[in-house]
Amino acid sequence: MSTHVVPVRVYVTVFVCLMVLTATTVSVAYVNLGAFNTLVALTIAVSKMLLVVTFFMHVRYSSALTKVMIAAGVIWLMLLMAFTLADTGTRNIPLQPEGWGEATVAPSTNR
Repeated sequence: MSTHVVPVRVYVTVFVCLMVLTATTVSVAYVNLGAFNTLVALTIAVSKMLLVVTFFMHVRYSSALTKVMIAAGVIWLMLLMAFTLADTGTRNIPLQPEGWGEATVAPSTNR
């Protein structure tokens, strides 16, 4: 197995990017973005994950099979997140529309 030597400059650049993204995460946590809070947080987290996997786990320099397995794992994670967000996004939908709970019946004319 051959090893790939990565320059220290690459590691320092990735580290600085991770620190900037972490500071962005903290600063965005204090901003109310409404429905976009989760989307922004997940976007920043996925960006940090891609940096760590690509450079610190050396996936960039690994075989095609390893890249396929990483891609399958990422796709599976996105699928699980999509189902989770779809579930939590539909929890406040009322089961019965307003005004349907009471039947309005005309008064009977039986004497």
